[in-house]
Amino acid sequence: MRLATLLAFLRPALPLILGLSLGCSLSLLRVSWIQSDGEDTCMDTGVNNGLFAGKMQQDTLPGGRSSQNDEDFKPRIVPYYRDPNKPYKKVLRTRYIQTELGFHERLFVAVLTSKATMNTLAVAVNKTVAHHFPHLLYFTGLRSAKVPHGMALVSHGDERPVWLMYETMRYIHQHFGGDYDWFYVMQDDTYAQAEQIKALVTHLSINQDVYLGRAEEFIGGDEQARYCHGGFGYLVSRSLLLKLHQHLDSCRNEILSVRPDEWLGRCIIDFLGISCISQHQGQHYRSYELAKNADLEKEEGEDFQAALTVHPVSEGTLMYRLPKHCSRIQLDRAYQEIQQLQMQIRNLTSLTPAREGGLTWPIGINAPFVPKSRFEVISWDYFTEQHLFSCPDGSPKCELAGASKADVSDIIEAALQHLNSRYQPQLRFYKQQLLNGYRRFDPTRGMEYMLDLLLEAVTQKGHSHVLAKRVSLVRPLSKVEIIPMPYVTEATRVQLVLPLTVQEVDFVSNFLDTFAMNTLDTHDNALLTLLFIYQPYDAQRVSQLDVFAGVKAMVGELEKRYAEVKIPWISVKTEVPSQVKLMDIVSKKHPVDTLFFLASVWTEVNTEFLNRCRMNTISNWQVFFPMHFQEFNPVLMYHGEQASSSSTDFLRDGHFDRHAFAEACFYNSDYMAARTKLAADILDRDEVLESMEVFDVFLRYSGLHLFRAVEPGLVQKYMLRSCNPRLSEELYHRCVLSNLEGLSSRSHLAMALFEQEQANST
Repeated sequence: MRLATLLAFLRPALPLILGLSLGCSLSLLRVSWIQSDGEDTCMDTGVNNGLFAGKMQQDTLPGGRSSQNDEDFKPRIVPYYRDPNKPYKKVLRTRYIQTELGFHERLFVAVLTSKATMNTLAVAVNKTVAHHFPHLLYFTGLRSAKVPHGMALVSHGDERPVWLMYETMRYIHQHFGGDYDWFYVMQDDTYAQAEQIKALVTHLSINQDVYLGRAEEFIGGDEQARYCHGGFGYLVSRSLLLKLHQHLDSCRNEILSVRPDEWLGRCIIDFLGISCISQHQGQHYRSYELAKNADLEKEEGEDFQAALTVHPVSEGTLMYRLPKHCSRIQLDRAYQEIQQLQMQIRNLTSLTPAREGGLTWPIGINAPFVPKSRFEVISWDYFTEQHLFSCPDGSPKCELAGASKADVSDIIEAALQHLNSRYQPQLRFYKQQLLNGYRRFDPTRGMEYMLDLLLEAVTQKGHSHVLAKRVSLVRPLSKVEIIPMPYVTEATRVQLVLPLTVQEVDFVSNFLDTFAMNTLDTHDNALLTLLFIYQPYDAQRVSQLDVFAGVKAMVGELEKRYAEVKIPWISVKTEVPSQVKLMDIVSKKHPVDTLFFLASVWTEVNTEFLNRCRMNTISNWQVFFPMHFQEFNPVLMYHGEQASSSSTDFLRDGHFDRHAFAEACFYNSDYMAARTKLAADILDRDEVLESMEVFDVFLRYSGLHLFRAVEPGLVQKYMLRSCNPRLSEELYHRCVLSNLEGLSSRSHLAMALFEQEQANST
């Protein structure tokens, strides 16, 4: 009875007990196999039969001991040792990690040109396909040739074709042989499909000797030997170039040929035994020979469409027409592929659980973003053909101009084309007016548009009717491309420039303390120059009473504390402290490669921002105008109470001041170039400078990128700035707006007004 009760009690747990027992037994059994010291009979059998004889002989040491231990491999750590008798040398790292790891660039392109075609065909090649190749160089035999604008030219000084080929191959090996995997040689009368050639080399192995092009037979030579025709271009691998270099001199002396491509092909065959091929690793090098006086519009055959190069191109106008013709063919092919894919998607959707309801519009494009809360709703911007009702400066209405106007015109034209292509030949639509326009940017799919168009519909018989129609369009996001940027480093020295007026003297001590703590104590590569702005009355009595004497004393104490630091100052007398005039004085006293950081007395300098200043400012490319974070008035925010300190939300009680342009990072060379254009525009009208800031100079008189972005590393305490009424109306209005928007948030201002009304009513 008791046994039956016990079994009934343990029956629910019986599978668990059996599973644990079986698992423990198998684990113990496996451990016994692993720790067994017996011989492996399978391995012995394999060794006796000779299956592993070669490997066992390599892995077995004299005396029958194995070179590989059963235990895990333990690395031997070699301690660093430096000879104290030798001077210490700083290890110089390479600029790019790919250089240190031995990586190479993919493709180098060499274009052979001559005196007769340099200013025609070579210029046409440079304007059509050169920007698709990241590394392209022109070679000519002219001596001291005049280089056309925008072309990198190497002149060898000998116009003989074979000598030009010899010097070109020798120059490529000497200067680029260790930097690239593939070398493409073409003539200036060759049109090359740049993107297809780049795609071709990505599918080829780089560790083989490859001589790839249009294979041609030698006249009266061996039937099996081939050379690559120079008119259609050819590819040479890096390994082949390295082997060929040592035989170039012998080829020049021993091989006689009139054609440079035959000479190179004979050199490679005789000394390396490699013949030209048109196919390698499943990749075909296809070319097309263009007939004389051929009609380009009729060249749409499969051979032309599949060709990587077209030759000969007899004139420059034909070189300009070829890219347009090839692009149109590729675009039509892409549209056909898109239609086929959309049809396949539509057919497969009927087999899914959602069926037709699972289709998105347009087919193949991501579905619209679905917000999870009201804060994630993407708003629509309303526009007409003349005005935009969502302006960047916050105004309710602004004129439609620039890129926005071109975008609206393009989307209306595209809508008409789609309508006509859909309803022709029964109907033909003509635009009368854009009634309403809406657009929004969906980050998951692209720019969406809704247009209410007033159209005139004309039938085949000539009858017309006016109707309103709503159309929806999507400009989908295309392939994301990485924009190449010039190299910058965080080791660049930053020259801080601090203009000071009499009204700002009381705030200098905090600036100098922050500068000393964040830059001088940390030995950051930054210098400081002070600019004392005297009013005419103060400048006259500077010998009796210097209004900046206290600041100069602070500077002296800093120089005593940091013996290696010198903080120069410049005294300026003016009634209107124009930012441009002040920078003119500072610019002349520094080298052209100086990186300036124009600061204000309320700026709290730190290493984080200085590094961003170095990285975001690129000489002859980009200037940086940070937007500092301005804290609100604590009296209105906290009503006299202590603010809660939070390290994770330090940018809470304030806003990014978009009206302030006092901080700027730029190179002296860029400023001098823009300032020269400004001087030629205004001539001797110096009063124009009083209405401009440095930002306006770069915006109007330079072709550089202006990077205007919020900067969380620049946090300024609240302070009511003094706005100089002598400045221009725009600058004064901008200063006043900065003070007003920096008071507090709208909710706190409303609360302050409400409390004031409550107090007045009582």
